[in-house]
This record gives sequence, structure tokens and C-alpha cells, in this order.
Amino acid sequence: MKFAICNELFENWAFDRVCGFCKEVGYDGLELAPFTLAPVITDLSAAERAALRAQASDAGIAIIGLHWLLAGTSGLHLTSPDPAVRARTAEYLVALAEATRDLGGDLMVFGSPKQRSLMPGVPWPEAFDHATDTFRQAIGRVADAGVSICMEPLAPVETDFINTCEEGVRLIDAVGHPNFVLHLDVKAMSSEERPITDLIRSYVPRTGHFHANDPNRRGPGFGDVDFVPIFRALEESGYDRWVSVEVFDYSPDAETVAQQSLSNMRKALS
Repeated sequence: MKFAICNELFENWAFDRVCGFCKEVGYDGLELAPFTLAPVITDLSAAERAALRAQASDAGIAIIGLHWLLAGTSGLHLTSPDPAVRARTAEYLVALAEATRDLGGDLMVFGSPKQRSLMPGVPWPEAFDHATDTFRQAIGRVADAGVSICMEPLAPVETDFINTCEEGVRLIDAVGHPNFVLHLDVKAMSSEERPITDLIRSYVPRTGHFHANDPNRRGPGFGDVDFVPIFRALEESGYDRWVSVEVFDYSPDAETVAQQSLSNMRKALS
């Protein structure tokens, strides 16, 4: 396993400072939120993408990919009944994949709860068909960029569409492309009836990425979740991909969150 951290934690930091600090602390990768780079990803020029990639490379840290894909956008929605909205959303996913490639990454985590939740009057099965259509429109060209989309189940308090790993796999199977895979998130899995370790053992073969965090919205080890059995289950299941720290509560400060989260994960892994 390799450890990364999501960059939105470092509010108002220059990108080269983020890269240097994370590498110094001991991370090997950075996962980027597009809204921290530009209002929309198409505003980020080729020169700016190259500069960000060079800064990460100079620091010795990898840009692994993007998450919060649709945050801050307007007129985009995964499950919209409007074919034009779905087409625009698919095109934006392709643009995100091209940016991911340009930055040196190969994965995109699809969370974006607001842009996937059921729209008024649209029942769940219909929304499922709409989501399948949106991803099918995009996934071939996403794969052409060398990128995979990792579908993230989220807790019911965040969205009413794809709340469990089982539902996530149903959507993945409906789309039917090897570059459309599952994402596992500790905070989200905590809302399921099955224990997190059982979910890991069941779904790691379908999983392309993993987020370490706590239901209290803080980093691994900052709450009640015991990460020792979680990392044991990951190891025993043969998971050898990235584990990214994703937090939503940045207290007490970015430095402490980043350093202590990595220390907590290493202790749990050992």
C-alpha cells in the first residue's frame, strides 16, 4: 500500500509548498480536488497542468488523480432525466480524465453527492438507468486517457443514490467497463449494516482506490474507528493500491492532521 493525502486540506497554501510538506512528512502521493485548481477543469491550461505536474515531480511526490469531481460546477448531474444534461456531464468527466492524465494521475473518485442525488419525480430505478447512460457515454474516452473512474458509495445522510458497496457494484456491472471500478471509504462504509472489515474482504477485488477517514469527518485515528483490523483486512485481501487521507474537519490545523493521520495509519499497519 502507498499513502496519499487529499489537497483541499491545505487551504490557501501554494501548490509547491503542499508538495514539499507532504513529501517531507512521508506521503508518496497527492489526490487533488479540481475546485482547488480552477473554477472548472477546462479553465486549467495545458501550461498550468504541466507546471503543477513539474512541481510535484520536483518534490518527489506523485499526483495520483482527482476527487470531488463535480463540486462547484453548475448544469451537471449524473442522474438527470434530461439527455442533454447527461451528455454535458459525460463530456465533463472526459475533460477531467484528460486533466488527470496531464497531471500524471490515473484515477478519479466519483463522489459528488449533490450532483448524483435523485431529482424530483425521478424514481431510483430510473435514476440508475440515467447514471448508467452517463457513465457509458464517458468511460471509453476516460479509458483512452489512461484513467479509471472509481465509484464511491456514500452514506444516506449525504445522498440517496448509491449508498452501499452492493449498489455500487450493481452500477459498475451495468456500465460494464474495466476502467469503471469501486471506491471504498471508511466514513461511508461506517453507515452500512455489515462490518467494514467484511465489506473490505468482499469488495477489494472490485476496488480501485481507498479513503481513510472517520465518521467524525476527521483523519484516521482521530475518532472511534479502529484502523488495525481495517489495514489487516486490506493486507489479507491483497490490496496494494493507494490509501488516501480524506478529511472534512481540518482542525486543529493542516500540518497536525497530515502528520498524525500518517503516523496513525503506519501504526495500524504495523
